[in-house]
Amino acid sequence: MRTVIFDLDGTLADTSGDLLAAANTCFRQMGLGDVLNRPEDAAVALRGGRMMLTRGLERAQCFDVATVDEYYPVLLDAYRESIALHTVLYPGAMDAVEVLRSAGYGVGICTNKPEGLADLLLAQLGVRDAFSSLVGADTLPVRKPDPEPLREAARRAGGDPAKTILIGDSDTDRNTSAAAGVPSVLVTFGPSGEDMAALKPEGLLHDFKELPEMVERLIG
Repeated sequence: MRTVIFDLDGTLADTSGDLLAAANTCFRQMGLGDVLNRPEDAAVALRGGRMMLTRGLERAQCFDVATVDEYYPVLLDAYRESIALHTVLYPGAMDAVEVLRSAGYGVGICTNKPEGLADLLLAQLGVRDAFSSLVGADTLPVRKPDPEPLREAARRAGGDPAKTILIGDSDTDRNTSAAAGVPSVLVTFGPSGEDMAALKPEGLLHDFKELPEMVERLIG
């Protein structure tokens, strides 16, 4: 079976609001107040918890690796408590998923969000059952841009890893697909959308309505 594997944050959903809120919970506990904000730091949020803590501490001129390590679990707990308060699926995302499923593609997710948090978020958004596989940052011993999580997501969706495509929003996704020897499509509507063309993916996605035709063209 051919498979279409999606990144989650910044690709299927704008999760930046809840991620930034969790980081600011940490900064308030440090006595720094709310250091990060939207939309300025949306792209930072989609690079993960440690990146948010690092960027915020650098901005407050008190960066220390030990502080990042100390507060990362605090951030995860805060995020888990309010994981879908501000998060929204991008327009047309789930319509495109359903079109692909109806056309016979296996559909899954490969994310660098911890698997448990990704599963919880998808459940709270009411879309978990639409995806046949979910591989997170801690599902395997390696994470993106290593190609194995993408391959495993394809296998768990019932597909052939050589006949898959990755839909993402970052250089990490571009490098993952390249390492796996399969095409990638990068979305242009996320916070870093204007930078995607420079990564030279096989496709640039401006609207989810375009995705089924693009997938058919790239992997048949």
